[in-house]
Amino acid sequence: MSNYKISTDKDKLDLIAIHDFLTNRSYWAIGRSFETVKRSIENSICFGVYDSSDKLVGFARVLTDYAVFAYIMDVFILEDYRKQGLGKQLISAIMQHSDLQCLRRIMLATNDAHELYEKYGFKRTVSPEKIMEIVNKPQ
Repeated sequence: MSNYKISTDKDKLDLIAIHDFLTNRSYWAIGRSFETVKRSIENSICFGVYDSSDKLVGFARVLTDYAVFAYIMDVFILEDYRKQGLGKQLISAIMQHSDLQCLRRIMLATNDAHELYEKYGFKRTVSPEKIMEIVNKPQ
């Protein structure tokens, strides 16, 4: 990852690129409005992955109460930058972030990256019957 860096500086984030990926190319946020993406970033710890010219090539955000719980979401590496270990570096940076140490529970949801997250200690939910949700229309 020598030509890439990860930063939690929200001022560096390319909101247009993040919105474009989420709303047009992710499976979980199709159609999400720009305002919703912007608001979600304002209220999360955000991680941007940047190339040597400071172009955003990956992103993730973490919603947390800083005491007992965190939820990792909107994780992506742009298509042209995949297969270089950047996803692993991004998850490592998240898991090592000082504000996320000593939390009782960190959760995420994925359709296709179980093996990646298992390398960082994530396990499939032991008691899925306990988890409940309300799914509203996308914003």
